Amino acid sequence: MALSLALAALLAAGSSHAEVKNPNTFVHLSASDANSLDPAWSGERTSFFIIQNLYETLFTYDGGSLEKMVPLVAEKVPTRENGLVSQDGLTYTIPIRSGIRFHDGTSLTAEDARYSLMRCALMDAGVGELLLEPLAGYRSTFGPDGRLRPGAYRDLDRAVRVEGANLVLRLPQPFPALPSVLARWSVIVSKRWAAAHGDWDGGEASWASYSHPKKEDSPFHSRENGSGPFRLERWDRAGQQVVLARSEGYWRKPAALKRVIVRAVPEFATRKLMLEAGDADAIAADRALLSQLRDLPGVQVLDDLPSTDLRAVMHFCLRVSTAGNPYIGSGRLDGEGIPPGFFADRDVRLGFAYAFDYEGFRRDVYRGRAEQARGFIPKGMPGYDPALPLYALDLGKAEAQWKKALGGEVWRKGFRLPLAYMAGSADHQAACQLLKRNLEALNPRFRVDVRALDVPALMDGLESGRLPFHVRRDGAPFLDPHAYALQFMLTDRTNSCRYSDADTDRLTYAALHELDPRRREELYHRLLGREHEEAPDVVLFTVPDVRVQRSWVKGYRHNPMLAGGCEFYGLSKSDAP
Repeated sequence: MALSLALAALLAAGSSHAEVKNPNTFVHLSASDANSLDPAWSGERTSFFIIQNLYETLFTYDGGSLEKMVPLVAEKVPTRENGLVSQDGLTYTIPIRSGIRFHDGTSLTAEDARYSLMRCALMDAGVGELLLEPLAGYRSTFGPDGRLRPGAYRDLDRAVRVEGANLVLRLPQPFPALPSVLARWSVIVSKRWAAAHGDWDGGEASWASYSHPKKEDSPFHSRENGSGPFRLERWDRAGQQVVLARSEGYWRKPAALKRVIVRAVPEFATRKLMLEAGDADAIAADRALLSQLRDLPGVQVLDDLPSTDLRAVMHFCLRVSTAGNPYIGSGRLDGEGIPPGFFADRDVRLGFAYAFDYEGFRRDVYRGRAEQARGFIPKGMPGYDPALPLYALDLGKAEAQWKKALGGEVWRKGFRLPLAYMAGSADHQAACQLLKRNLEALNPRFRVDVRALDVPALMDGLESGRLPFHVRRDGAPFLDPHAYALQFMLTDRTNSCRYSDADTDRLTYAALHELDPRRREELYHRLLGREHEEAPDVVLFTVPDVRVQRSWVKGYRHNPMLAGGCEFYGLSKSDAP
């Protein structure tokens, strides 16, 4: 840590006389374009990177702290100590700050806060389950019969109330992680603006009509009316860039930057050239490519930054949808495709797990700056198990698993399968190529196509259940072991694995509601053991975060719970007026 910061300081000092380009405009180059600007729809990283600058939550983390929170739309962060959380943990009273205005000039009220939480939960399209679970006690607006729960609106209406200038939340059961959930997902939108532009009006009679909409049908998809420090100037989808302008009427001191441009540039070489020329102020860069950036004049590489992410995860889809599926070839085990239940076979999954060269990848791709993961809970989080066994490259074991898979038919007939990753992710591409090499060396009938997908294609493949395999980065939607269990272990969540096991579900909920920290830790150790044994996914590595920016950028404070590590509000450039 000290060495990387010292290097950054030297680079900054060496470029102190460099002319700052466009001192009031910040250009950030990402590897992919946004998916949607609707806060209730998209938890995808690039989209939320933009959303968190247009809108505000009730409260947020204080600078780089993962423990201390500070109020935003709320006047205070509720705690038991200040009397805003009841002793039984069931009632949260959140006073809403007066004097905040949306970008259209209208006042933000407690009713807007209430509407925003209910809209996100009832729309249930992207991140709604994160609010549904603590507020209603279930994770989906659909019941076990596959139909909308007729009482969902009333359950939320009882839980989310306005009392004077306060937002009051009454939970069906204690949910200690609620402040962490609200710090990220209580994005406040304007109820009046939403209804005027064709969105839900907030009433019981109409809510079902807005459940699970197409993302493009939302007025928030490509427009906004937030209360954040920046407003949306335009989203140029053809040019794959979003332009933000400073909100001059922002309730705090206006941002130092007048304009922010977030541009998708999938090719790392182009991102590097633009950074070197000063045409970009910060870029997305995988650790595998840092050696090309460390010695560039006027460029800072901030390394060893805290991370709560699982940097590389192999995801298998256990129940692949066949409708219009371009990823399964023939759809049969005939050497030209895979059947839809291919990854439902545990031996197939373990065949992949033992065919990956973990140590070689850590050494050659991450340059030793990574740690092999022990399941879905990262080191440093409650529930992490340092005694959990690790997978290792063992081609003999891999061959044995493949010879058992699907009654031996996989080994005899072979398969053709795309290994997908998000375009621009060099380490994920390398992971897929390594698997391809090892699998095809095991059996010439195994044919693997490494395939880069842009964000819309990747998200569509995941949400539709058509993508059989992919490597991606997974972050915690909030700071609690349950946030990871939600993504990896629970039945019927719309994710890439579609793992389903009733005993695992019971164990997951027992861990969620357990109040004794020691007992809770034991339950999560059992969950991690089950993940290792069943391998519905294989978590490969945890890796420190890294930030690559021009030395003239000032005010960066890293927080891994913010998309992109920071907001633009605190940033400036050294000679900006």
